[in-house]
Amino acid sequence: MADYTFGGTDEENAELKKLNAEVLEDPDSFENWEKLVRAAESLEGGLNRNSSPQSIVATRDIYDRFLAKFPLLFGYWKKYADLEFSIAGTEAAELVYERGVASITNSVDLWTNYCSFKVETSHDPDVIRELYERGATCVGLDFLAHPFWDKYLEFEERLEAQDKIFAILDRVVHIPMHQYARYFERYRHLAQHRPLPELLPADMLSQFRSEIENEGATTVQAGAQQVKAERGELEIEREMRTRIDNFHLEIFARTQTETTKRWTYESEIKRPYFHVTELDESQMVNWRKYLDFEEVEGDYSRTQFLYERCLVTCAYYDEFWSRYARWMLAQPSKEEEVRNIYQRASMLYVPISRPSVRLHYAYFEEMCERVELAKDIHQAVLVNLPGHIETIVSLANMSRRHGGLEAAIEVYKAQIESPQCDHYAKAALCAEWARLLWKIKGSVDEARKVFQQNAHWYLDSRPFWISYLFFELEQPTSAENESTQYKYIKQVHDDIRRKSQLPPLTVKDLSHYYMAYLLERGIKGTAKEYMTLDREINGQVLFSPSLNARHDRANEGCNRPFSVQTTMKQKLAEDGQEASTQRRMMMENGHPGVEVDEAAIRRGENPYTKYYQQQGEQQLPSDTQVRRPERSHYSITDKLLAPTTALSMIDLDFTLKKFGSRCPLETRSPRTFP
Repeated sequence: MADYTFGGTDEENAELKKLNAEVLEDPDSFENWEKLVRAAESLEGGLNRNSSPQSIVATRDIYDRFLAKFPLLFGYWKKYADLEFSIAGTEAAELVYERGVASITNSVDLWTNYCSFKVETSHDPDVIRELYERGATCVGLDFLAHPFWDKYLEFEERLEAQDKIFAILDRVVHIPMHQYARYFERYRHLAQHRPLPELLPADMLSQFRSEIENEGATTVQAGAQQVKAERGELEIEREMRTRIDNFHLEIFARTQTETTKRWTYESEIKRPYFHVTELDESQMVNWRKYLDFEEVEGDYSRTQFLYERCLVTCAYYDEFWSRYARWMLAQPSKEEEVRNIYQRASMLYVPISRPSVRLHYAYFEEMCERVELAKDIHQAVLVNLPGHIETIVSLANMSRRHGGLEAAIEVYKAQIESPQCDHYAKAALCAEWARLLWKIKGSVDEARKVFQQNAHWYLDSRPFWISYLFFELEQPTSAENESTQYKYIKQVHDDIRRKSQLPPLTVKDLSHYYMAYLLERGIKGTAKEYMTLDREINGQVLFSPSLNARHDRANEGCNRPFSVQTTMKQKLAEDGQEASTQRRMMMENGHPGVEVDEAAIRRGENPYTKYYQQQGEQQLPSDTQVRRPERSHYSITDKLLAPTTALSMIDLDFTLKKFGSRCPLETRSPRTFP
């Protein structure tokens, strides 16, 4: 790629290389693609028939890659067609237009431009009319299709084909659209001068004529006889035209009503075209309501057309593709149409990061007895999303449906052993494997064995431990085996509390399920265990490097005494001892103090022995370290305060030692009192 030449000047070539490298690095960036296309268009001052082959080839390649990535951008198809017309002529431009209308079949603008291009470059009215008819089939029902219909009528006016013009208007007046009224006025005006056979079908004309003839006959007295006077042909035709006009007014009223109904939703559509930016939630809500409306109306053509319109704007949203496929599947004999919807969604539009629509495509193919294709769809998802749990579980279940239990287990084993599958996905798959053995094979022991053998690998996996606990909780019990099952459940809960590395809040939630089990199904003596857990679990807190800070935040506004949580203190300590956590808290929070026994002090005992023990000090101060100042320095008041003064000086000695002072207590001046 380094030697590839884009053409143009050295500066243009270097710029295109740089922009192309940015696109290759981030192919989903629309901005990078736009810069690359813009730079390619400006090569050599604008491409034409005389441009260098390198520049033409490079520009075509860039456009092809860009429109393969974003096929719904109708404006760029128009620009590409214009570029090809200036380079290679009519046929090359027409090929680009054909590719464009195949990619975005319901684009009013693209079909209008294509038909206008055909009118200017072709001299065969039949060929042009055929193209307009194709366009009318694709975009004629659009609420904003008036630019297309105007161009079609303009083409027929050039040929002075009044019969064709009237036939077009006869189709348009039935369509709810933005400018329906002006088309009806023109239609009504032309109808006054068109032959009666063009105004209505033959059966309706016969019905109107017979009604007029029966109603219009009058009896005239001619001498002694009464003669039935028949209406003349001109009078009958005049009456028929009046009735036809009234019939057309009824059509207008119905079209007006239908247009008004849809205007509620059409007026809320702010972006009727495709763009890579996300849609506002209000826009998505409006599309949902609009689709609901058309589905209730029950017109297949209009509902299908609205889905296609919606999926231009909402092309990246799998929700609408899945809804479209479900609606189409409900229609009789529409299997191929459903397959086409799923293929477009899976291969062109919905990002691989949302594989749900692809899995439904696989289920559809399985329904159609194309099982191998359904499995291939799963494998294709896993190539791009290795370790995707939902896809692996779906593949395992499909393998079980068509190959038995062992085939499903092989899928799980292969994925668990795969280096591309991450640790957390393996934990969830292991739980699914055990569930398969339990629910499908009916072997509780084998399922329990899978959990037990893998528990030490997945200590931090929430899905694994949640599945393990609920597996044990959901086992049926009786009076005979309740004690045995209680041991299994208790062991899982103990492992969750003592061995697992789950977040404290997850441990707390799972413990609540266990506590509910103790009350509802527990054996004799479990009430004590329940009260112990209630004391500890409902005081559980989160810990950071600062025990105290997290403790305060977790307990704010609620009664959660951490002091009674024995198990949590043991789990937090590196040596598994509750006392270690207690000392750590004292170091961070400050020691709460010890009770002073003045009688013991007078006997020469050290009141801080208990303090040093709680702090974990190895060397305890001896009684001789509690020095008393010389009595010559004390007054009568000092004698009354002697115990307190001694304690204050011991406290000072401890403080100095604690904070690294090098000055021993003996060298300090004794405290004196006035």
